[in-house]
Parts: sequence; structure tokens; C-alpha cells
Amino acid sequence: MLEPIVIEKLRAIVGEKHFMEHTEARVAYSYDATPMLQHLPDGVIFPSSTQEISRILQVLNEYKIPVVGRGAGSNLCGGTVPVEGGIVMVMSRMKKLIEIDTDNLTATFQPGLNTKEFHLAVEKHGLFYPPDPSSMVISTLGGNIMECAGGLRGLKYGTTKDYVIGLEAVLPNGDIIRTGGKLYKDVAGYDLTKLLVGSEGTLAIITEATVKLLPAPTYKQTMLAMYRDIHDAARTVSAIIGNRITPATLEFIDNPTLRVVEDYNKIGLPTDMEAVLLIEQDGVDEGLVNKDIQEMIRICKEQNAADVQLATTAEEAEKLMMARRSALSTLARIKPTTILEDATVPRSKIAEMVNAIKKISEKYDVQICTFGHAGDGNLHPTCATDARNTEEIHRVEMAFEEIFEAAIQLGGTITGEHGVGTVKAPYLEWKVGSAGIELMKNIKKAFDPNNIMNPSKIFAKESRKRVVIHQ
Repeated sequence: MLEPIVIEKLRAIVGEKHFMEHTEARVAYSYDATPMLQHLPDGVIFPSSTQEISRILQVLNEYKIPVVGRGAGSNLCGGTVPVEGGIVMVMSRMKKLIEIDTDNLTATFQPGLNTKEFHLAVEKHGLFYPPDPSSMVISTLGGNIMECAGGLRGLKYGTTKDYVIGLEAVLPNGDIIRTGGKLYKDVAGYDLTKLLVGSEGTLAIITEATVKLLPAPTYKQTMLAMYRDIHDAARTVSAIIGNRITPATLEFIDNPTLRVVEDYNKIGLPTDMEAVLLIEQDGVDEGLVNKDIQEMIRICKEQNAADVQLATTAEEAEKLMMARRSALSTLARIKPTTILEDATVPRSKIAEMVNAIKKISEKYDVQICTFGHAGDGNLHPTCATDARNTEEIHRVEMAFEEIFEAAIQLGGTITGEHGVGTVKAPYLEWKVGSAGIELMKNIKKAFDPNNIMNPSKIFAKESRKRVVIHQ
């Protein structure tokens, strides 16, 4: 529990109603979108400015009280669960769109701004912000930055780290720093901007960000390729990339996911197919967009697609994209607990990874639906289970351990966009090695010597032993 002097100091900074310690508030901010993970904070605070955050962190650092920055809590790695108690700092009062600079093609905003609202505001200017996480309707841009969010357009356009060019942040001791700016070229010293993007709130609190924008693509075509063999679909992904085509979106959806999504959305998805590829191409030249689409249709058929359909209207295309974006929420209807991961492999290894996931799910007798951003190798194996069934949960955990190991053996990683947080911390050493872990810990210590910034995230007390997979 917090000392009375700490409560008094925090309330003096933000006002009586913007610091809460009653049970209802503590419970409301004790969990995020990650299943089976909940810890009560000691208090919840709602700052309104960079200066307030600076003063808050000075107090918390003095008393060595943990602090967890939070946006909408839509992350899937336990990143905003206060596992060591302390204070949850909610950024919902800092949601201003400060500027859209059409001369420099940049935008500047506060971290609490809703992702979808930002996209719509930018599009009114004929501009385009590519990172589009599936949670964009509810997520905040600050959360996207902390997790380095990706999305359906990651193959062609990259992820959040490719667009953040300037940050304002508050260090644990209350110091305010600015990194980068409205500059497309800046090599002055270490790249602190890139270091903070994806740091999961373990180094500093982001209070303002500047991102680069692109001219909006003028033309767009969307197609659906259907397969009776899941491996043909996976091989098509490699074939498209191997033919030097980079679509804006190249998504993979397996049959179990298809059936649930169609049952919910009723848009005519082919539930008798083992898998589909949802492919979209965009650009400023209609001829080039159509050329790419026709070439991809040829490749799909060459790789044994049972059928290929082009969306004939913008509304039909949007329905297809929304069906993919709703995959997680619709899968959550199968059973009480839905565990979604994001093992990522090189694009050329998609077929092998899909095959490995299928074998592992059969080995442990668990239902794993697979969908994801196949074009950039980022698959989302998703298990519908029940947290009350402890024996099944154990099998699910063992299955995901083997999935992570399979990804690494194929040259991949344990997470492509969801982050490490608490959930994957025990497996981080599998990817970066003990020397990498030690280097990261030293960076964390340099920023945060008292370890108050989102403690117990990224770094596990003990790494899990590697599993052995017999191919």
C-alpha cells in the first residue's frame, strides 16, 4: 500500500479526482487484453501534461514505487498489467492531435490519441499513416509506439518503428528529453528514438510523438484466393514474394478461423476451403496495381488455388478486410479463454511454419487456429481453451513453447509485433542469447537504476529451458 505522504504528493500534482486508490479503480486497471493475467495496482493516476508526468515520476522514483504507463490496455503480452503493484499511469487525458504538417508530411500528437481517429484525421488531408494494428479501433498511438505495433500493411509499408521520427519522453528521474524531430535524416549520436519505440514502458514515459506520413494511395484492388490444401496457400506466399511483388496486404486464414469468422460476419467466406489468402495491392498508378493483381492471380492458380475472386466494389473489399481484422474477437466466441501469439519466420519459411503449428497442435491435442500477416512471416497461432481446465492449459503452454522453438529454428523470432511483456519474457533468451539479455539489462539500468519503470517486463527472473523438437 502507498504511504499517506505519497498519496498526498500525487494528488497535489494532478488534483483529487485524477488520482484513485479505491477498489473499483484498482480492479479496473489490474488487467489488459492478455488472458489469465491480473494484478492489483496500489493506485491509478491520470496526468494531463508532460510537466505533471515529470513531477509524478520524481515522487515515484524517490519512494521507489513501480509505475506502469497505459493506453487502452489492448496489448496481448501482459505489458500493462502491474505485476509488482505500484501506480498505473493512464494516458487518456493526453489525447491531443497537435499538428498535421502537410509541408513536411508529418504529424505530432499526444500518446492517448486513438489510433483509428488519427487515421481518419490524416486521411482528410489526402495523406496516409500505414501502421494499422487490428486493435486500431480501441488502441492508442502511445501503446502502438511502446509495442512497436504492426498490422495488415506491414509487408509493404513496415511497422511503427519505420514512421516514428521524433519523441518527447520523461525519464524515471523526471528529466524531459526530446529525440529526433521533423527530420528524415538525423545521425546525431545514438538513435534514442528507435530505442524507445518498442521499449514497452520500461525506459521512459512517452508524452509526445512525431511521425512521418505518406501520400495516400489512389488505387486499390482486393482479392481472395481459396485453397483446399493449406500448404498450397503457404507456398503461394513465398511464390508471390519470390516473383518480386510486394502487395500492401497478404493475409493467411486457415479453415477453423474461416468458419468462426463467417459464422459471425455472414459475408460468404468459403468455409469448405482449408485456407484462404486475402491479398490487397495499392498504389498511385492504376495500371501497375492491376498488373500486380493479375500476376498474383496467375501465381495463385499456378499454386493450385481452387478459386480466386476479385472484390468488385469498395464495400465488398472493406468487408473482407474487416473480416480479417475481426478474427481474434470472433475466435474468442469459441471458448471462454483465447490465447493468441505471434511467432514470426522469414517469408520463405511460411509453409514449414504452418506445417509445424499443425503437427504441434495435433501432438498436444489442442485446437489452434492460424491466421496472420503471412506476407511478412508474422503468423498468429490462436488457441481457444478454458482457463478453468488446468490440464488443458498446461498442454496449451507446452504447445506454444514448441511453436516458439520451431519459429527460432526456422530463423524467426518469438514475437513480431505483440511484444515480450510478461508472457514471453521467459523465452527472450532463446532469441537474443544470454549476452543479448545482459546488454539489454544494462541499458535498462542506465535509464532506470531504481527499476520503477514497468518492472518484471521483458526480463524474466529465470529463462525457460529450450525444448527439443525432432523434425
